[in-house]
Amino acid sequence: MKHMVIKSVIVIFCLLFIPVKLTLAHPHVFIAQNLKIVFDKKGMAGFNVYWKFDEMFSSMICDDHDLNKNGTLEKAEVASIREKAFSYIAEFNYFIYVKIDDTPFEVKYVTDFFARIDKGNLIYEFFIPCHVSAVKNFKHISIASYDPNYYSAVYFTGQHPFAIENDDKFEVKAQVKIDKSTLIYYDMVNPWALFLDFRLKQ
Repeated sequence: MKHMVIKSVIVIFCLLFIPVKLTLAHPHVFIAQNLKIVFDKKGMAGFNVYWKFDEMFSSMICDDHDLNKNGTLEKAEVASIREKAFSYIAEFNYFIYVKIDDTPFEVKYVTDFFARIDKGNLIYEFFIPCHVSAVKNFKHISIASYDPNYYSAVYFTGQHPFAIENDDKFEVKAQVKIDKSTLIYYDMVNPWALFLDFRLKQ
């Protein structure tokens, strides 16, 4: 009886004193992400985005769009997914927030969108053009990935969170870490970001 009273007091304390916004913080969709930074002759040309969705969301989307239920997404099914389960996030910058030397870069469109099913998981792949010419001094790029409503949680995969392509002519430094300059979801959450510095080889 004594233990039941103590538990009741603890529950009441939590309900009274833990902020409501904290109890609401729970993403429903989980996205594992990899980025591939692509360079051309002038500098950064943009980056490929790879998203792997959790099994529950994957199952929901596949049930709606894999119409022949063969476990493979045909061209028309990919187009349906892009229209009905991807394009709407354009108003949220496609969940990709880029800064170039601390100046925000608006992601207005993506190219080469493709969707597929891999061992029960839905995969999105797409390219974001973002041209930044290299100069003698370092250019500082940050790429943070998040849903501002925190309905979806985007996180970098642990082993190989990013790759860099065609960077032979440039000096490049890159790391994934928490973006302490950005807060989302009632200022409670710092998203992760890729921080990239590059310049012409000296």
